[in-house]
Amino acid sequence: MSHFLDIHKTDDAELRKIMEAAHAMKAARAGRPKGATDDDHPLAGRIVALVFEKPSTRTRVSFDVGVRQMGGQTLVLSGQDMQLGHGETIADTARVLSRYVDLIMLRTFREDTLLELAEHATVPVINGLTDRTHPCQIMADIMTFEEHRGPIAGKKVVWAGDGNNVCASFLHAAAPFGFELTISGPEQLDPEPEFVQGARAQGASVTFDRNLETAVAGADLIVADTWVSMHDAASTRERRHNLLRPYQVNEDLMALAKPETLFMHCLPAHREEEVTSAVMDGPHSVIFDEAENRLHAQKAILRWCLGV
Repeated sequence: MSHFLDIHKTDDAELRKIMEAAHAMKAARAGRPKGATDDDHPLAGRIVALVFEKPSTRTRVSFDVGVRQMGGQTLVLSGQDMQLGHGETIADTARVLSRYVDLIMLRTFREDTLLELAEHATVPVINGLTDRTHPCQIMADIMTFEEHRGPIAGKKVVWAGDGNNVCASFLHAAAPFGFELTISGPEQLDPEPEFVQGARAQGASVTFDRNLETAVAGADLIVADTWVSMHDAASTRERRHNLLRPYQVNEDLMALAKPETLFMHCLPAHREEEVTSAVMDGPHSVIFDEAENRLHAQKAILRWCLGV
């Protein structure tokens, strides 16, 4: 049984297998109707529980569609349905769910919830997002880069803005996939030191440049994310905006990068805040390929977890 909890917890060779499988499955679907199942049905007879303590659009739709395309069925449960850790322990919930379904995908707030669920589940568990990491997103991002520009090994990736959970998973991916990571944001919003130290200990090149204009020199990929969460208070939003305004990705910034530099954002985006519409809809942007590739990357992760 294989959990997919974080990129750095998965063997490098297995990560590459997942990536190659994702590319192959996307190619195999070329020209097929979106609602059609895959030629093979690796998840036939399998039921996947999709548990959402935290709201979602792309995660919910991409996992649901992916399971159906591979011939399986989904059981979608919200935080209100589950009440994880309230009334019944997470460990007991994990044991019970494992008797009913073949795999559990959890999108939650606290990383501890994910880890406890995985510890006590007897079926594979996938991290659909926690407040600390977002590994499925980065697998899709790397897939997107590689289909446009070839292997990401040796390339320069620039993270612009808040050192959040998506940034953390880029740190986890830097060593296994061999890219250089430059983080450009205010020191107050740096990623957790544990993640930076861990990436460097694995041999990753991780640098900080507080000036985004100099950071993007030579970049092959620039990545941004929202400045505020839907749960942030108004006072927090104002403070974050003040800190992050110098890190907006706009046309002037992209002009300082190479002509072939790509731009990514995991969406949803706040247009004209962390990134301008001109960049999102411009020639550097691959954001909608990136969104689509959540589907293909996660299908490969599902198959890997189930060994099918």
